[in-house]
Amino acid sequence: MKRRLLLFLVIGLLVLGLAACGTTSSQSTASNLPNASKYEPTLFFHGWGSSYHAEEQMAHALVNAGLTKTIMRATVSKQGKVTLNGRFHEADDHPIVEVGFQDSRNSSPQQWGRWARATVVKLQHQYHIKRFNVVGHSMGNMAIMYGLLGNSAKMPKLQKQVDIAGHFNGILGMNDEPNRMKLRANGKPTNMQPEYRALLPLRQTYPKQAAVLNIYGDKDDGSHSDGSVSNASSQSLRYLVAGRAKSYQERKIIGAQAQHSKLHDNVQVDRLLIKFLLGNK
Repeated sequence: MKRRLLLFLVIGLLVLGLAACGTTSSQSTASNLPNASKYEPTLFFHGWGSSYHAEEQMAHALVNAGLTKTIMRATVSKQGKVTLNGRFHEADDHPIVEVGFQDSRNSSPQQWGRWARATVVKLQHQYHIKRFNVVGHSMGNMAIMYGLLGNSAKMPKLQKQVDIAGHFNGILGMNDEPNRMKLRANGKPTNMQPEYRALLPLRQTYPKQAAVLNIYGDKDDGSHSDGSVSNASSQSLRYLVAGRAKSYQERKIIGAQAQHSKLHDNVQVDRLLIKFLLGNK
């Protein structure tokens, strides 16, 4: 009986050991990827109440265009713990990371910013990344912008930022109305919401090496909006970043498919993403 028990224990330990080896090998890190610091991931951030599923069409469009063969996922808990599902692969230098916030109905842009920054830090610790790109839709843009407020010299360097349907200075039906918001010639809103004012320090700290593409929708129904966000609110990004960014450009999508929640599944947006993110690759 003792010998049989001992045999079972030995077999059990062997099984656990093999399982542990399998788990370790499936999670690539900087230590087993040659020149790991050359990797430049593109992180996708979804909108309020949404999930990584909203990012999938855009991500797969980039895969089909040849940016990468790798799509991995980063899940961020309510407490800010980041769990990576998938891994970087050797010689595939521009992986896509679909970020999903579990507490996606949280309305604090500051909290979204902390989660976004935690995701970048997780990739930095695991892969020693030195550069990264971001794509945001709706509230995902606030995650990016508030994340940059807490940037430091030790963080990886942002290279390209794509903002889609950003409500930087208000949302229709909440703190904005159609055709009410006005912008000065330099893009500065005549009336700033508190969330926008909190982003003003970026006018002095936004990373100078970053190129910015701002995509917004106009349903062409006279509201000059995508149905949820006025064009002026989306275009107010210019005042925050254009004075420091390497480049800043805007693109307007017009028509029924330019509605707020349809923009992340819009083929015109896909084409703009491909051209912008694959440029100089």
